[in-house]
Amino acid sequence: MVSLRSYLAKVRRASRLFLFLVLIGGNLSAADSKSTLNTWLASQTNIQTWSAEVIQTRALKSLAQPLMATGRVWFAAPNRFRWELGTPPQTIALRQPEQMLVIYPKLKRAEKYSLTRDHVGPWTDTLALLEAGFPRSQSELESRFRIESEATTNGVHEVTLQPKSASARRMMPHIKIAFTSGDFSLRATELEFADGSRMRNDFTNAVMNPKLDDSLFTFNLDPTFKVIEPLTRK
Repeated sequence: MVSLRSYLAKVRRASRLFLFLVLIGGNLSAADSKSTLNTWLASQTNIQTWSAEVIQTRALKSLAQPLMATGRVWFAAPNRFRWELGTPPQTIALRQPEQMLVIYPKLKRAEKYSLTRDHVGPWTDTLALLEAGFPRSQSELESRFRIESEATTNGVHEVTLQPKSASARRMMPHIKIAFTSGDFSLRATELEFADGSRMRNDFTNAVMNPKLDDSLFTFNLDPTFKVIEPLTRK
């Protein structure tokens, strides 16, 4: 059985990849905020694929200065994504239909997390949080999160969410999503962890519905790679 401490450490390491004020004119009224969020949610049905450059900033209590990394992210509905951090990539995260791979090419190491029905639980709850930037409907968002607050600043609408799942909430108490109130494009996500650390992803040069080859969401783990499954019972 994987210990709780080991489990949390492994989930945090995977979630690192992943994968949001001073207001002008004051807060939106409740009706206006709801309308903005609902319009954004409705626009998500138009997204089949998406790609962007990303700047990831991690703020840790143990460090005086935040850690920053640059990379790229690709998404294909309903639930496939690829994150690359570093040039050349030092870390690659692949979300496939039945598993999640976290790959460290330079180290020739990979971690595999099963997403089949036989492995439901805290890990799948936590993974759902990493997909928060692309809910497919209002019902999907509300099935996973409570909406805590909304505000618009300089044309960017920010929504603060709290996971409904108790196990996921213990890992990530809050998630923020930021999108433009004009064209409703995703601008940023921010994850708050239970220890007070934060991870923010700022997206630039986004392209909606680019043609993505299926090979983008695969990776050849040749025999030189050491593959482990951290959450598998031994």
